[in-house]
Amino acid sequence: MAAAAGLCPGRALLARRGGALRALCGSVRGLAAGPETHFGFQTVTEAERREKIYQVFESVAKKYDVMNDSMTLGIHRVWKDILIHKMNPSPGTLLLDVAGGTGDIAFRFINYVRSARERQLQRRLKHHQNLSWQEISESYQEDKFKSLGDSQVVVCDINKEMLKVGKQKAQHLGYSEGLSWVLGNAEELPFDDDKFDVYTIAFGIRNVTRIDLALEEAYRVLKPGGRFLCLEFSHVSNPLLSRLYDLYSFQVIPVLGEVIAGDWKSYQYLVESIRRFPPQEELKAMIEDAGFLKVDYQNLNSGIVAIHSGFKL
Repeated sequence: MAAAAGLCPGRALLARRGGALRALCGSVRGLAAGPETHFGFQTVTEAERREKIYQVFESVAKKYDVMNDSMTLGIHRVWKDILIHKMNPSPGTLLLDVAGGTGDIAFRFINYVRSARERQLQRRLKHHQNLSWQEISESYQEDKFKSLGDSQVVVCDINKEMLKVGKQKAQHLGYSEGLSWVLGNAEELPFDDDKFDVYTIAFGIRNVTRIDLALEEAYRVLKPGGRFLCLEFSHVSNPLLSRLYDLYSFQVIPVLGEVIAGDWKSYQYLVESIRRFPPQEELKAMIEDAGFLKVDYQNLNSGIVAIHSGFKL
């Protein structure tokens, strides 16, 4: 009995050491998996989040535009129009649209610049009333072939399926001039420094795992004087509207996802990701931390979405 009693402290020590070793191994595994973050309301590693988000957009790509119309009752089109008018691009503008796979912002940009280019041409012709019909015709035809006035838009998206849908839409709608598609990660853009006049990201930044890195990359690739514009779901300021919005988001949108796209889980994530996204002032501070100046934001529909703007000066 005495011998057995004498062994107990040794067993206790071994047990403690074993527990410490298991805890250490668990910590090492955690470090190997990467820092923790969130995927909707779930806690996951950064690597897991990137993989899950890729799968979400791979799943919803073909029905993405239809679901956007259904979820927002078509209002997303107005929000995107407001973004382009706020940008007010002129012929010659070089735009980078990140997370823009289906091309909504790119196509609006092209339409806007074409209209501006057309107005430029008409004003120029009015100031040359003494030109012959042949000279006017030649001038018009020459400018018609450069309807964007050297403007270009580069659509960059991390998801191959989203880019595939965007390219198919562009072909169907007849967009080709001044438009290119690049597979790339917002956190590590495949572009040189000081390259673009404008950087846009519409309904994409909340799906970026490291928002701080994406903002730093946006700053890097913009030319001095370049503009950053972000259109994103945000936080509703009206308490009554906020409650109704929550009810619609959690009770209706996932059901629409199941009915239209056959995918409840992806749309449940999209709703949860909106709730986890930083509010307007917090995102404004993050944009400033990345180096942007004159940062402000405009709430649309009581803050259901917000447009953040900043300049690289």
